[in-house]
Amino acid sequence: MGSDEKFYITAIGVSAGGLAPLHQFFAHIPADSGISFIVIPHLNRDYVSMADKLLAQHTSMPVGWAIEGQLVEPNHVYLIPVNKMMTIETGHLYLQDRPVEDKSNWAVDIFFKSLASAHQAYAIGILLSGAGSDGTLGAIAIHNQQGMVMVQDPQTAEFTGMPESAILRDHPSQILSPKRLAQALLRFVSLT
Repeated sequence: MGSDEKFYITAIGVSAGGLAPLHQFFAHIPADSGISFIVIPHLNRDYVSMADKLLAQHTSMPVGWAIEGQLVEPNHVYLIPVNKMMTIETGHLYLQDRPVEDKSNWAVDIFFKSLASAHQAYAIGILLSGAGSDGTLGAIAIHNQQGMVMVQDPQTAEFTGMPESAILRDHPSQILSPKRLAQALLRFVSLT
């Protein structure tokens, strides 16, 4: 990514109960927003995921599993592969095997922190429905680098752990339903 090619990268952390909100969010994002999207779902280690095919039904942007060293481009959606951790550096995605001994999944925190470091004010983190607190420390890192954090309104989430944790520990810019998160994101990007 050249220094003159600044664009927003939006990372979306999602876990239990998050597929429907994720699909609702993308149903309200046009294909030409100029934003790149990285989706970090908590995927079962032994499950052959169809998350890419399911999500592709709700957006006309290209959707695919991230590949080692892949350049991130606007108007594309990248998903973290099963059993991987992912970071971003100089506009490229890097994958590591998820340690077998990890009982908890911290993939959202790991990616959010790397996004904050790499893209500062052009980093946007969104947390949707999910159990636990993954994403909270990453959200704080994004805010500390002048990026923006938004979370799903817990009243609209099937599992409230991830959004509530971020609300308690951080101060998200927006706390909204998935549809309204999409609208707020587009409004924010259009004003900057």
